[in-house]
Amino acid sequence: MSDQARPNPSGQPEGIRLQKVLAKAGIASRRVAEELIELGRVQVDGEVVREQGRRIDPDTAVVHVDGVRVVLKEDVVTIAFNKPRGVLSTMHDDAHRPCVGDYLHNRKERLFHVGRLDADTEGLLLLTNDGDLAHRLMHPSYEITKTYLAEVPGPIPKDLGKRLRAGLELEDGPIAVDSFKLISSMPGKALVEVVLHEGRKHIVRRLLDHVGHPVEHLVRTAVGEVRLGNQRPGSMRVLNRQEVGSLYKAVGL
Repeated sequence: MSDQARPNPSGQPEGIRLQKVLAKAGIASRRVAEELIELGRVQVDGEVVREQGRRIDPDTAVVHVDGVRVVLKEDVVTIAFNKPRGVLSTMHDDAHRPCVGDYLHNRKERLFHVGRLDADTEGLLLLTNDGDLAHRLMHPSYEITKTYLAEVPGPIPKDLGKRLRAGLELEDGPIAVDSFKLISSMPGKALVEVVLHEGRKHIVRRLLDHVGHPVEHLVRTAVGEVRLGNQRPGSMRVLNRQEVGSLYKAVGL
């Protein structure tokens, strides 16, 4: 008898059958889950599993399907919130100013925000109750990219992207962007996309101000591979399996 099927003192095998766990997690029906296992597309704790009788503990096992992490705990959730302009990135404010917590009264989970957005910046703010994921997403060593759209005074010099990618020196140290793109231009104004993995305070605003293009309006549109899309300000949505999997993969979970 395998370790995974060892009976406990009550005489019942420990753990839950892997195909049942996958079905409950919404990956596929049990029948299709069995096919995934047979094809070697399922990993448990880094090991490819092919036997159909494998039992696991959903609370401790780390399961991947096709290389994508599967969230097994029903109470773990990660949410994309489109933070409106003027809302603080806090769960409570003693001065009763608008804050993220005001939008969470109908959520039963104890959520916390992954990093912060300036009050004057709107856009994607991730909320989760997965402490390990949140900690790693905020840790600079994982270099999670953030994408912003900034409205600035124009015109934009042709060599600005090259300068920003090469790096500049700010008062608190050097900074370089991963990507810079001119999205559109109009008389006296321009819309630019900035991608960087820095998390320093007001970094996008300080960077663009340093090169003579102070930000007039700023929106964060993506964190890693998770995109804001067409979410309206103040709205939230639960991330799908692919999006959550991309975050886990980016931070090595």
